[in-house]
Amino acid sequence: MTGPLLPATQVADAVDSFMAASPAARGWDVETAFDWAAADAGRLSEGELSAVRFITLIEDHLPGYFDIYHRHFPVDGSVDPKIFVHNRELYHFTTRWAYEEDTHARALCRYQVAAGITSREALWDELAVEGQKEFDLRLEHPVQFFAYALVQEKATQMYYQHLRDVITEPVLKTVLTRLSRDEARHFTFMADIVTRYLRAYGDAVVEPIREVVAGFRMPLADTMRGYWRWALKIADVARYDHTEAYEHLIKVIDRAVDTKSDRQTELTRFIASCTSLPA
Repeated sequence: MTGPLLPATQVADAVDSFMAASPAARGWDVETAFDWAAADAGRLSEGELSAVRFITLIEDHLPGYFDIYHRHFPVDGSVDPKIFVHNRELYHFTTRWAYEEDTHARALCRYQVAAGITSREALWDELAVEGQKEFDLRLEHPVQFFAYALVQEKATQMYYQHLRDVITEPVLKTVLTRLSRDEARHFTFMADIVTRYLRAYGDAVVEPIREVVAGFRMPLADTMRGYWRWALKIADVARYDHTEAYEHLIKVIDRAVDTKSDRQTELTRFIASCTSLPA
């Protein structure tokens, strides 16, 4: 990677804040958090069924997504000890993050089977098609990994909320509520890290963040056959547009420094111009 890392102390502080706001007592598990016997796909429209299948595929690609952070922030002998310390502190978050995202995948899979959308074996076969494909963000600067995740987590949170608000099936509503709350916490961590980068390095991270926005694609957008057609279909069910999350990135930039530089001001203008939601 190219570009500076945050001091390990700042990463540790961000991780500690996230963990303090996410105690184990507030967690949930797939087995006991929902009344699976009451799940009923008969209460979902064709579009809502399609949306459930779509988000299950996205969430289930967690192994490929998590591997990116392991490869770019390794915790082994390939890095200098000081970099290892940084990466090890970050690892405390990424393992918790991966666990929670994997729980999301399990919950959506369990819902599909319990609600009668598909069989477990058929679902496994469907998920394997995308799950075996290589996933890479092709990012270079450390801040880009967090800026990307900031947008992705907020966009996912907001879609889950939109979908929850239009469906009537109570078990799926509860599942989506749990998922959106977790995504909101993940967004908060990413926003904290991006804020720390902006305060530490200022204009030096402007262009890397701009590159993330300019080339942003949601996970699987470049590997799933028919992704965009499917994405447009589920947008008819509940508003689906990752650029809706850009306003939250702008807020992070605005709050990071007391007085923005010209480059930071131009960055917020650029991000705002990339929003594709209709007025």
